[in-house]
Amino acid sequence: MKYPPLVPDAVCRTPISLTIYSDELTEDSAPMVAFTFEGKCNYQDSAQRVYTDDKHYIQLSGKALFNGDICPELAVIADGTAEIFGETRKIYRGTKARNPDGSVNYTEIQLM
Repeated sequence: MKYPPLVPDAVCRTPISLTIYSDELTEDSAPMVAFTFEGKCNYQDSAQRVYTDDKHYIQLSGKALFNGDICPELAVIADGTAEIFGETRKIYRGTKARNPDGSVNYTEIQLM
């Protein structure tokens, strides 16, 4: 059975450039680039405060939604940067939403 895309390509119109890091480090103790992506996404601005254990807050600035799996080489997206609207933002969280058959329907990147 073919599942319909929840984030179709027709609604992905905002240009974005992603750099996703792996858990490994280079010889200089810098994050190792695992994947780069340049394309279009469906971007939604948001503002939210999340309090951590130290009572500090992180203000989330938006979500980037992509059709399908933009990074099939990695099981999870945990760290990286995104350049959108001329600003560089840090990746807070990555989610791969799966269909019942295990395939990825869409990828969500939360930015701060």
